[in-house]
Amino acid sequence: MKTVIIIPARFQSSRFPGKPLADLLGLPMIVHVWQKCVQALDANLVYVATDDDRIRDVCHSHGIQVVMTRSDCLTGTDRVFDASLQVQADLYLNVQGDEPMLDPKDIQVVLDAAKQFPGEIINATSEIDNEIDYLSRTVPKVVARPDGRLLYMSRAPIPGNKAASFVTAHKQVCIYAFPPKALSDFASCQQKTALEEIEDIEILRFLELGYEVRMVPVSQSSVAVDTPQDLERVRVLMQAV
Repeated sequence: MKTVIIIPARFQSSRFPGKPLADLLGLPMIVHVWQKCVQALDANLVYVATDDDRIRDVCHSHGIQVVMTRSDCLTGTDRVFDASLQVQADLYLNVQGDEPMLDPKDIQVVLDAAKQFPGEIINATSEIDNEIDYLSRTVPKVVARPDGRLLYMSRAPIPGNKAASFVTAHKQVCIYAFPPKALSDFASCQQKTALEEIEDIEILRFLELGYEVRMVPVSQSSVAVDTPQDLERVRVLMQAV
């Protein structure tokens, strides 16, 4: 089974323009993400997918393979599909370009789950251990069945209680595994689905299309960068390692 990693990266982020090229301890953030990915899969099987020449040029200067995609991709997963038209594989791992602190072992966990549950959509999740992340609107929270199948995901603090207090929760970690058919069905939508649009969480499109999504637990190493403030938080954490 040929597996590839696609790292979608766009320059025009609404919350953080130029995010993939933001400096992080002397390297662009996208390079940090790539370095984690090539510890999990051969570098010949790892690609950055972008529509931006600046990102392409920086990647090429660091020896990173790039697939140029359309500029009107609705989400990172749509961009992965667009890249899949140029890179043939049996399984596509989507590792978001704003996860510079990922543990490469977590990518392997998702890959192992995809092999264990062939044909299923896999997404990573980890425990939230603090109220700040639980309340944050930039952190998607996960609610799943006992067997791991996703019930819902929201930027709101879920699961909630009457006291509006933090008890326990899990967050999404942006490592996904997609079989080609699911990826094609996802990209066949000409616009975001209703809940996907409201929450700004692309995995919800699969639920709205009738797909099951299996959430697999990974480590708590992930700290996604959505804002300049997140970048500073990651910089401090990486310097402390």
